[in-house]
Amino acid sequence: MNKNPIKIINSVSELHRLLSLPKPSHPLITLINHDEIVPNANVNERLILNFYNISIKRSFQGQMKYGKNYYDFDEGTMSFVSPNQVIAIDQDKDRNKDGWSLMFHPDLIRNYALGNSIKNYGFFAYEVNEALHLSEKEERKIENLIRNIEQEYQSNTDDYSQDVMVSNLELLLNYCNRFYNRQFVTRKMANHDLLTKFENILAKHFSESNEKGLSTVNSLAQELNLSPAYLSDMLRTITGQNTQQHIHNQLIEKAKYFLTTTNLSVNEIAYKLGFEYPQSFSKLFKNKTNFTPIEYRHSYN
Repeated sequence: MNKNPIKIINSVSELHRLLSLPKPSHPLITLINHDEIVPNANVNERLILNFYNISIKRSFQGQMKYGKNYYDFDEGTMSFVSPNQVIAIDQDKDRNKDGWSLMFHPDLIRNYALGNSIKNYGFFAYEVNEALHLSEKEERKIENLIRNIEQEYQSNTDDYSQDVMVSNLELLLNYCNRFYNRQFVTRKMANHDLLTKFENILAKHFSESNEKGLSTVNSLAQELNLSPAYLSDMLRTITGQNTQQHIHNQLIEKAKYFLTTTNLSVNEIAYKLGFEYPQSFSKLFKNKTNFTPIEYRHSYN
């Protein structure tokens, strides 16, 4: 039997009780300073939080766990966790406590445009080792927005309180998009190394028998030890195309090679490329080239 079963936290109030914190000022959103969290042996090691979590850890000393892995950090980082992800609370009494976590329930934004668009902020699907590293100027901007949100939910609420909080949240997320783009650019050399490795892995896949099926975004990201979302965003920044588009480009080029240099049937080519159904291959080829595979082959004869 698992001595540390995963505990599901469904509300901000429930989390406050678990961490022995005062009752939250608002039922759907809270800002927790990490120095307020007292190590508690009764706190379950693993939690599923059914709300969004945006955190900053400054001069972090020790380890952070997300999913199956631990990560070491020696500088401030900003991380993002979407609802229903397994996380672990650091119970080390000697941990660094310089930082905060902003947590908000999906109900806070459900009736706003952000409720639908938040899925477009890919960094909520990044791994912790792909965290955002802020400059001092960037952190001040984020801090100002966080304080605006905190002041709003701690004040007497009125008809505009939630509008103001959600507006500040959306602005915060848009700035984080900008800062992540800056991070991709400033780490250009490392990212180009990743791009080269990615292209080599993809080329190797298409040079071998594809009995295991088509390359997927998830499988390629796993080989690179990246999250699928981070890989796609990094590739889009460097090349203008996401992971799936790169896969399709390579696949179509390999298909063109088979169609123009071999006598393999369309079905045989589809299976060699990893398609389970030849119709799916023909549909993709037509979509990408405006030719059916047969039409493309005939155009070279």
